[in-house]
Amino acid sequence: MKIYIGSDHAGVDLKSLIKERFGGRFEFEDMGTLTTDSVDYPDFAHKVAENVLADGESQGILICGTGNGMAITANKHADIRAALCWSPDIAALAKQHNNANIIVLPARFISPETAFETLEAFFSAQFEGGRHQRRIDKINI
Repeated sequence: MKIYIGSDHAGVDLKSLIKERFGGRFEFEDMGTLTTDSVDYPDFAHKVAENVLADGESQGILICGTGNGMAITANKHADIRAALCWSPDIAALAKQHNNANIIVLPARFISPETAFETLEAFFSAQFEGGRHQRRIDKINI
């Protein structure tokens, strides 16, 4: 599976650890940033969201300090369902109930190990459909 991954300066270190940990499992396309120099998170959230939309078989990972800015920005794109996740249970439900196509991690509030477990849960879960699809169909206006 292809994963588009992006971060701001607060998430660049966690992003590197994720790519190292999951590099044998996923094909990563890094949308930046590549340094800890201060940057504007929307630039990277838009890149990941646009690529996930263009490549319907892909998923995305976004990382910033709290995750909020990335999630808010990515969710401005119709058909993107970016879920801010800080635990495996939240991540699994984001996929099962919301069919999230981008997971957003709060780098300043979770450990790398928790991030790894959260990603495992997200990418192992399957969308349940049914009543959840009916609700997703009501999201875009």
